[in-house]
Amino acid sequence: MQNFRNYYQILGIPKDATIEEIKKVYRRLARQYHPDLNPGDKEAEETFKDIGEAYHVLSDPDKRSQYDEYSQFWQQRGFQGRKGSPFAGFKSWGSRNPAPQDPDMDFGEYSDFDSFIDQLLGRRREVRTVTADDRVTPSDPYRSPRSKAVYKASVSEPRRDIEALLTVPLERAYTGGTERIRLEDGRSIEVDMPPGMVTGQRIRLRNQGIGGGDLYLKIQVPSHPFFQLQGLDIYCQVPITPTEAMLGSDIEVPTLDGRVKMKLQPGTSSGKRLRLANKGYSNEQGERGDQQVELRIVVPQTISLEEQALYEQLRQLETFRPRKDLAV
Repeated sequence: MQNFRNYYQILGIPKDATIEEIKKVYRRLARQYHPDLNPGDKEAEETFKDIGEAYHVLSDPDKRSQYDEYSQFWQQRGFQGRKGSPFAGFKSWGSRNPAPQDPDMDFGEYSDFDSFIDQLLGRRREVRTVTADDRVTPSDPYRSPRSKAVYKASVSEPRRDIEALLTVPLERAYTGGTERIRLEDGRSIEVDMPPGMVTGQRIRLRNQGIGGGDLYLKIQVPSHPFFQLQGLDIYCQVPITPTEAMLGSDIEVPTLDGRVKMKLQPGTSSGKRLRLANKGYSNEQGERGDQQVELRIVVPQTISLEEQALYEQLRQLETFRPRKDLAV
């Protein structure tokens, strides 16, 4: 693992970028390099991990402040030592003549830049002492004991994949986007969800399972009180008044993209279906269905005295006889 990672360069943003600018760039890059959209592409997978790590630090004001303060020293004398240790020019373990130290550089508890990043990201390390017996070599049989930092994986549970049920409202499943979710184990993670999700779909999150395994989010889209999804088509019922049905009208119809206007022809009957082209659901291939609108004439339960008088007058003038030609 390289010693210094320029998170601003990884995301392609200036150092004074705002949180909103960082989020916008991250969403675009995460979608571009998402492993599910680049199957088998190891380079895209590594880039996706780097993008996530950079966003995790720069999107948090406290972590970003620590990162900016600490990383400003990385190009100074002694910071880039052997095997990536920034202190190689300052301390020589087991040496009688330690190298001179720069009084202006104080990295506190961190032995190198990686240690700082581990602490910033919450990654655990353990420090173990390697004895001379462990490290004997023909050229140096009396090497002094030293400390070595190594990554500590979860020893309580072996690596395995896990699955979690994620309930997503229809409107959110349609648009997709970045969502922060909380898992049962207390972790809070940010997920870049694709648009057009459906019930039963599984989204894989690499290395988010147990012991470094994968986490699979099983999507559940509950039924909607207004929209009914059938394939890529959306069905709905829209109420209209007797007057709108008789005389025709321009009405507003809700869609997943917002309200749109629909023109009713005079003499529209109850149960008539109208189609809104390309206003249905979409899939990952960019295909989109239609919205089928069923019109239902609704009779008011109460009317004003003036309305009642007009209806009485209309009944006297009405010539329409719908039961005239009944077959019985």
